Amino acid sequence: MQEEDLSRPGFGIADYTVFAVMLLVSMAIGLFQALKKGKGEATAEDFFTGGRNMPAIPVGLSLCASFMSAVQVLGVPSEALRYGFKFLYMCLGQSINSLLTALLFLPIFYRLGLTSTNQYLKMRFGRPTQLLGSIQFLIATLLYTGIVIYAPALILHQATGLNMWVSLFSTGIICTVYTTVGGMKAVIWTDVFQILVMLSGFLAIFIHGTVLVGGPVRVLEIAYNGSRINFNDFDMDLRKRYSFWSLSVGGTLVWLSMYGVNQSQVQRFISCQTERQAQWSLFVNQIGLCLVVGSAVTCGIVMFAYYVNCDPLMSGKISSPDQYMPYFVLEIFENHPGFPGLFLACAYSGTLSTASTSINAMAAVTMEDLLKPHLHNLSDKKLLLLSKALSFFYGAVCITVAALSSLLDWGVLQGSFTVMGVVSGPLLGAFILGMFFPAANQVGALVGVAAGFSVSLWLAIGSTLYPPSAEIMGVLPSHRRDCLPTNDSLLSSLVTDRPSSIIHLHPDDHEGIHNFYYMSYLYFGAMATSTVVLVGLFVSCVTGPTKRSMIGPGLLWWDLHKFKLGDSKSLRPQLVPLNAGHRETSSGRETIDVGIIEIMEIEDKSHTRM
Repeated sequence: MQEEDLSRPGFGIADYTVFAVMLLVSMAIGLFQALKKGKGEATAEDFFTGGRNMPAIPVGLSLCASFMSAVQVLGVPSEALRYGFKFLYMCLGQSINSLLTALLFLPIFYRLGLTSTNQYLKMRFGRPTQLLGSIQFLIATLLYTGIVIYAPALILHQATGLNMWVSLFSTGIICTVYTTVGGMKAVIWTDVFQILVMLSGFLAIFIHGTVLVGGPVRVLEIAYNGSRINFNDFDMDLRKRYSFWSLSVGGTLVWLSMYGVNQSQVQRFISCQTERQAQWSLFVNQIGLCLVVGSAVTCGIVMFAYYVNCDPLMSGKISSPDQYMPYFVLEIFENHPGFPGLFLACAYSGTLSTASTSINAMAAVTMEDLLKPHLHNLSDKKLLLLSKALSFFYGAVCITVAALSSLLDWGVLQGSFTVMGVVSGPLLGAFILGMFFPAANQVGALVGVAAGFSVSLWLAIGSTLYPPSAEIMGVLPSHRRDCLPTNDSLLSSLVTDRPSSIIHLHPDDHEGIHNFYYMSYLYFGAMATSTVVLVGLFVSCVTGPTKRSMIGPGLLWWDLHKFKLGDSKSLRPQLVPLNAGHRETSSGRETIDVGIIEIMEIEDKSHTRM
């Protein structure tokens, strides 16, 4: 084992220098935004929304960068290597998501002038639903962000020997500092820099890897012979990990829960100057997503072509698919100092972007949903200081969670997707209930979210305890026919090849509930969301549907034409306390909170709509 460690490629001084420059530039951008003269962040709301005057292009690039965490930078190429070019259908699901978000969800959030998405749940369903959404978001985001910080540190340590704790604490601390001092403006402008670093890293890997294989034509020839050019996969088997249907239909709902109603993303696009620019930011984001995902998938195909006759996972040179990318980069750039550092910067740019976005979003939710309702007498300056203190606090907690993640036994990539998937799907269902179904009431929303959360948690646990086999998931074959026989490869053959027939059973060996657990993870969100909507509507009808006339203006998508505030900078809604609604039941008069809210326009405070 010691000899293997000594022969393993690693990072040099030039690589660490490139990585350090990326971190320092990110820090400098954050400090510049904090010290920049002008209006600045005069209030806590400005700190969280950038003063609501951000242009569309940087916001769109920031939306894109926050999606591409190191989990995706390292994971997407390995998925493309194992499943083929059809992974590009993910871009189709993302495109449908961007269109639906821009047309359905964005107008409501923007016209209401909200800072926290959970404020909508209070306006529509009441305080208990808001608290449920806020607590779920905070717990899930804390866990997810901690794992996103820890995942690349662990994977790069395993594959290259990079010191895990140095990389973990350096990225966590720098991210916390520039997010705390610079607020949303710092997050957005550092994201712009980081997305450029990510694209540069992928471009360098693609060009050099393609040259080593023998050119683009040779790469495509090998990919075709290896069944990696597989855009014609329209298999409707729900157990298949990736197909046209899972990536386009299931993927749409996955991204809709992450973009349409997730605080981390909504907080960015409502920071734009106008509603039209906010919509354009989503389309800019989509172009960026297609470029980044396309680059990552193409790098995965180049990796397959490079290792076509000796797969490093099968030969025992790496121990998990997550390690394909760092191992490949260190091998092809072994004689090119600095380029492995560019990949390191690429991976950690994704981590910085995701972590900074999450820290700012958690601080916003805590301030707007949990603290601000009880802090009526604090000045704007004190609220701003408290907001920055919350950002620092959540940054420290995320670093702590990242450190504690080293105690977990399950895979960090699977864990990160599971944590967000269990929560995002049910919350999407709650917002769909509120925005598109006037009959939905508070009881229906709460019971629906509980049912959806139970279904998603059940699926997550079941799929972890009873994982599908490679045959069921549709993993494409790889080879090790030209690998030199080593102790590692013999051990890999004994450990990974033989037990597979014992641990993972053939698809026909299980029926019913086991096939349910084998469902592709891309359908988990759809199952949770549909459960919330169906259960929520049923319970609402049983307990007494909400009358449409009792729902405040701007809360239903169908009534948007009556509440047009999107293109005005001066005319923003001002929220006032929630009232209690009443309805008659068969057993007598009953008081039920049905989410009535009065909204007064700033320019005409005397006019109140009921």
